[in-house]
Amino acid sequence: MNKSRIFRLLHALPICICIVFILASNVEAVKSIVTPQGVYGHPDTPKLPWCSYIKHDPYRPIPPFVDTGTADISIAPPSDAKILFDGKNLSQWHKSDCELSDGAIVSASGSLTTRDSFGDCQLHLEFMTPQKPSPVFSNRGNNGVLLMGLYEIQIFDSHPSHKKQIYPDGQCAAIYGETPPLLNACRLPGIWQSFDIIFTAPVFKDGKLLKPASVTMLHNGVLVHLNTTIHGPMTWRAISEYKPHAEKLPLILMGHNSPVQFRNIWIRTLNNKEN
Repeated sequence: MNKSRIFRLLHALPICICIVFILASNVEAVKSIVTPQGVYGHPDTPKLPWCSYIKHDPYRPIPPFVDTGTADISIAPPSDAKILFDGKNLSQWHKSDCELSDGAIVSASGSLTTRDSFGDCQLHLEFMTPQKPSPVFSNRGNNGVLLMGLYEIQIFDSHPSHKKQIYPDGQCAAIYGETPPLLNACRLPGIWQSFDIIFTAPVFKDGKLLKPASVTMLHNGVLVHLNTTIHGPMTWRAISEYKPHAEKLPLILMGHNSPVQFRNIWIRTLNNKEN
């Protein structure tokens, strides 16, 4: 490199540093804390309009733990169910970086999206968080079931054996960022678990919300939501509002750089329209 080019680079260096400083000063730092009880959360998020807590509130009450044992929780699909995954192939899903291993889907960084669309439905799926938790806390068994690609039921390794836990509205089986489960029914990592979700899609008329979405749900056979209102699409650290969308949209399993495994996924379309 000649002296002239070195001089030009050195001359530009202070300008580059100044630009980086200006950009950095305009980025608001994300605040997070860990409570004395070991719960991670954010103290600077907006208040949820339907309750007395803020979003991702680390001081929100922690759902009591219930031990569901280690027995097999697999449920065979009924005759009218659509099989989304039976351990053989991913023909019902769009291509992603997920892999198949020993009859299970192994998640990666990308999301997995169904080819078909669904509205009101009954969904069964089985999942297993990694036996060896990630050293990155936010990736500890992290995934999620995005109903209609918008409304998330969280998957996370929330077993109480861990000293550090995520905010209650982000723990396993929570309606992410909104409502914690009634109970913590998590099993230890490395043991298969199940979600059984009865989902009612939102209803729109003339561009306005007529009825919000709701969910009733079992986690490992334990009731964790009962006709719980979903207040809007999934967001992180922000309050979201409903926007009109189609009556049916694809189901998504979120990738989060955690090798969560899935098996035995099936869905039933529900007809909730009045006769």
